[in-house]
Amino acid sequence: MSELSLTVNGEKVTVAVEPRTSLADLVRENLNLTGTHLGCEQGVCGACTILVDGVPVRSCIGNATACDGASVRTIEDFDADPLMTELRAAFNAHHALQCGFCTPGMLVMARDIVLRLGEADEQRIRIELAGNLCRCTGYSGIVKAIRWVIVARQGARGELEQRPALPLGPAGSGHAKTGTDVSGATKATASSLRPDAELAARKPAPAPLGASGKKASAVRQSFLLDAPLPVVWQRFGEVPAMVRCIPGASLVSEAADGTYDIKMRIKMGPIGAEFAGTASQRRDDAMMAGVIHGAGRDTKSATLAEGELNYRLTAEGEGTRVDIEVSYLLSGALAQFARAGIVTHFIGAITAQFAANLGRSLSPEGAVGPIEDAGELRVAGSLGVALKAWLSELFRNPFRRG
Repeated sequence: MSELSLTVNGEKVTVAVEPRTSLADLVRENLNLTGTHLGCEQGVCGACTILVDGVPVRSCIGNATACDGASVRTIEDFDADPLMTELRAAFNAHHALQCGFCTPGMLVMARDIVLRLGEADEQRIRIELAGNLCRCTGYSGIVKAIRWVIVARQGARGELEQRPALPLGPAGSGHAKTGTDVSGATKATASSLRPDAELAARKPAPAPLGASGKKASAVRQSFLLDAPLPVVWQRFGEVPAMVRCIPGASLVSEAADGTYDIKMRIKMGPIGAEFAGTASQRRDDAMMAGVIHGAGRDTKSATLAEGELNYRLTAEGEGTRVDIEVSYLLSGALAQFARAGIVTHFIGAITAQFAANLGRSLSPEGAVGPIEDAGELRVAGSLGVALKAWLSELFRNPFRRG
C-alpha cells in the first residue's frame, strides 16, 4: 500500500491505496465521489474528466500515486461555481444532454474551454471537445450551449485564465517523487497538452543535461556513422546542417536568444500537416552529449507536438556511435497516431533516414544528397510498416493490454 496526501475539492485528504490504483478509482471508491463516471477506462471517452492542478485530465488512466500533493476537483465541487451554473442552464436550454453519462466530464471540459478560450467559435469548440465522446446528442446542442455561455460572458468577462507553466509529464505529477525502473530510467506517462496558441508559441526551455525531469513516452535508437567522433560532434552543433538532414524539416530563422524557428511538413496518405515551432539545444563537451527541446503546432488540425531529444556520442573503432532517446507528447486531432507501438516503429524509420542523410553529409565529398528539406516527409510507407509491425506484435500476444 502507498500513502498519499492531496487536496480534493478543497479538503486535505490522506489515504492508503494500492500502487496500481487509478485516480478515478480513488475518487469513486475511496472517497465516494461517484459523479466522476467511468466509461471506456482507456482514456478515450472523456467521461472521467476531472481537474488536477487546474488542468482537465482523464482520471481513468491517471495513476493516483503520481498525483501525491496535487489539487483535485471533481464535478461535486462545482455546485456553487458561477460559471458551472451558467453552463448547466445552457445545457438544459439547448438540450445538450440525454442519458447524462458523459455530462460530468463534458461540463468540466466545457468550463475549461470558456475560461481558457474566451472567444472560441464553434469549430474551435468542436476541436477542444474531441476527447469527450457523447453517444446521444450528436454534439450540436453541446457546442451551442458552450458557445452561448461564451457570447453571454464576452461583455462582462475579465482576463482569460492564465495557468502556470507545467513540467513535461502528466498533470499533477509535478508534486510527486519520480520513480525509477530497474535500469534507472525515469518513469512517466504522457500528459494531455492543451493545443492552444499560447502554449505553442512559448519558447521551449532548455533542459539540464542528464536530468530531463518528467518525460513523456520515450523511444531509444542507436546508429553508427563512418566518421571520427570530433567531426560528428562538430556537426551536431551545426543546427542548419542538422536540420537539412531531417526529412521534411526546414530552418526558418535563428533568434538572438539561441533558439531556432523551424518547420516540419509531413504527409501521411491523404493527411497533410505542417508544424511550425521553435527548438533549442544544450551541449556538454566533456560528456559528448546534448539535449534538443522543441515544440510546434499544426494550425490546420490544431495539433500540438512537444518533444525532447537526448543524444550521446561515443567512439567506436574509427567511427562514431550515436545513441538517442526521443521523448514526445502529441495532442489534438492527430494524437490518434501517438500509440506507442506505432510511434516506436515510425521514429525508427525516420531515424534511419536521418542517419543516412547525416552520413552522406559527413562523407569526404561533403554531399548531402537528395534530402527532402524543401518538401514533405511522406510517411505512407513508413506508417504502413509501423502499423504492420505493431499489429503483428499485438496478435502474437493477444492478451497483453495496451
